[in-house]
Amino acid sequence: MSGRKRLPVVALISGRGTNLQAIIDQARSGELPVEIRAVISNRPDAPGLERARRAGIPAEVVDHRDFPSREAFERALMEAIDRHRPGLVVLAGFMRVLGPAFVAHYRGRMLNIHPSLLPQFRGLRTHERALEAGVREHGASVHFVTEELDGGPVVVQAVVPVLPGDDPERLAARVLEQEHRIYPLAIRWFAEGRLALRDGRAWLDGWPLERPVRIVAGEAAEGQRTAGGEA
Repeated sequence: MSGRKRLPVVALISGRGTNLQAIIDQARSGELPVEIRAVISNRPDAPGLERARRAGIPAEVVDHRDFPSREAFERALMEAIDRHRPGLVVLAGFMRVLGPAFVAHYRGRMLNIHPSLLPQFRGLRTHERALEAGVREHGASVHFVTEELDGGPVVVQAVVPVLPGDDPERLAARVLEQEHRIYPLAIRWFAEGRLALRDGRAWLDGWPLERPVRIVAGEAAEGQRTAGGEA
């Protein structure tokens, strides 16, 4: 990492923090040019907070149950985030719907990962719904956060096959493995100045993405074709 400027990042979590761990690991190894300045959870019992502490990252709690309204909670959360002056906010399993004022405050510098091939299966229970629908492919998507739930411009998707005999747990495990791959990749693109949100669209390497970069499980992450060339 010597000589490379690190992007300041704040991560929001509500649970285990496995995507957070993937980001921490790549930041430590030097693959990801970011400085994780804080991990903030809305749940004091979130296991991901201990992951942050073990990595020497400040771990904070803004418990949504301590506030009389969503607006009050989000104001407190914004204050906690902004104390760390992040260039990017990453939602890594943050299980709260965010209001328009919060989203607007971080427009163009907030990413989320969702366990489906958006726009399919927005919201919860994505793996169960994918199996119920009988789809042959499932996966995960990294997208910019906008006011529309799971509806912001998608940057990159990982595709996994739905196999005979799959249940939600087996399918979720294969998808999660790919989440750990594509989330740090999208964050790296952003940190390197390659990825941006402009005029409501995701841009990569100076070109608007007509469709998300797609990575198929088992294939190399680099060298995927984008709207403007190679990723």
